[in-house]
Amino acid sequence: MRIHLTQVFVDDQAKAQRFYTEVLGFLTKEDEPIGAARWLTVVSPEDPDGPELLLEPSGHPAVGPYKEALVQDGIPAASFAVHDVGAEYERLRALGVRFTQDPLEMGPVTTAVLDDTCGNLIQIVHRRA
Repeated sequence: MRIHLTQVFVDDQAKAQRFYTEVLGFLTKEDEPIGAARWLTVVSPEDPDGPELLLEPSGHPAVGPYKEALVQDGIPAASFAVHDVGAEYERLRALGVRFTQDPLEMGPVTTAVLDDTCGNLIQIVHRRA
């Protein structure tokens, strides 16, 4: 068994697609209309056949309070592995990305947390071997 698909709930799918592809560097894998929304997934360019991230519309009534509570408490909705948190932090800040947590070393792990502009906090992480 392996992870095939997971999601983040986004306020605006077009805005999310731009952020996740043009800023974070993911690739659009699926983009199919389904009623008023789209089946919109992105993947890592390092693993285009790997796990997909669904940019899921925040339409369900439970999603708003859930996302607000996570953001208020500083809890990331997702965590993405990077090769160098410090370098990625500097690259993303230069693109105007707002971080809610600067790079922080915790034992063998370095993390930082960013605002995805679509209602979520996203953690970037690197684990040293």
